[in-house]
Amino acid sequence: MAEPVPVAVLGASGYTGAELVRLLAGHRFARIVQLTAERQAGRRLGEVFPHLAALDLPPLVRMEELDAERIAAVFCCLPHGLTQEVVAALPRHLKVVDLSADFRLKHPAAYEATYGHPHRAPALQREAVYGLTEVYREEIRRARLVANPGCYTTCAELPLVPLLRAGLIDPDRIVIDAKSGVSGAGREPKQGSLYCEVAEGFHAYGVATHRHTPEIEQVLAEAAGRPVEVIFTPHLVPMNRGILSTIYVDLAPGAQPRDLWAALDAAYRDEPFVRVLPFEKLPTTREVRGTNLCLIGVHRARTTGRAILVSVLDNLVKGASGQALQNFNVQHGLPETEGLPTLALFP
Repeated sequence: MAEPVPVAVLGASGYTGAELVRLLAGHRFARIVQLTAERQAGRRLGEVFPHLAALDLPPLVRMEELDAERIAAVFCCLPHGLTQEVVAALPRHLKVVDLSADFRLKHPAAYEATYGHPHRAPALQREAVYGLTEVYREEIRRARLVANPGCYTTCAELPLVPLLRAGLIDPDRIVIDAKSGVSGAGREPKQGSLYCEVAEGFHAYGVATHRHTPEIEQVLAEAAGRPVEVIFTPHLVPMNRGILSTIYVDLAPGAQPRDLWAALDAAYRDEPFVRVLPFEKLPTTREVRGTNLCLIGVHRARTTGRAILVSVLDNLVKGASGQALQNFNVQHGLPETEGLPTLALFP
């Protein structure tokens, strides 16, 4: 067996950082050498996350203590807006998977319009490869910097990209109605994710303004070969993990709902982490909890000329840390499934 790749996880004290550590603990070809966490520096990760206490891990350090000569790869689990300057300062020999939104949008103007400030590393923004593994695998294989997709975007793009490529749906008539667990908001305390704000109900947020919308439209436009605008509405539901997207589409002339199922089945038949269910069988979030899976169902609509897609994933795994590890495996020529679970935690 080859020497394990020495890696650092930046921002290890957040949910995505901790999830990466959990997955890396079972990875035969990667070795955690350094972990950073600004406010928790000097502590052990097992003190911050007791479920990881049994692992033999290096202590948490500040970013300025990172020794880039000891590592070959970096996972950036830092807040949006902070990663640009961090990655720009890293030596070029390091391969990077960034889990923030900082490098997902290709055009500086689109980034500034979405996030309200100019991009601080535009050369890296142009260099970054979008990390939707099943769609951009060959580009990821050659990439130094991979921009890991958002959780909502992964759940929407995986069912829609093959259908737009095949010309089976109308690019101007796509509605994405998505629901996410609370861990998608991160671990930082916020009023909107307090127990009393979330429990016993659910609500829409970011209506017509959510920052994942330009990311979704960028990928779908590339698949369609023309601009695409979608209606995307996210909702917060009182569960820890999971995303369920119900997507409403209009069929292209001559297409039938079963044609959509056949196209998706053909696109993902050999993929280890995307499964298309039998026609008109729909997935649930409990079937993907703790896994790197995305499950997709196709159902006919009550009215002709339309169809309904339902996709589910675990927002912390396939929607974040699991897909990041999948991209790491591809970058380093490792088995793509290494370290990634496909059996759900149930109940």
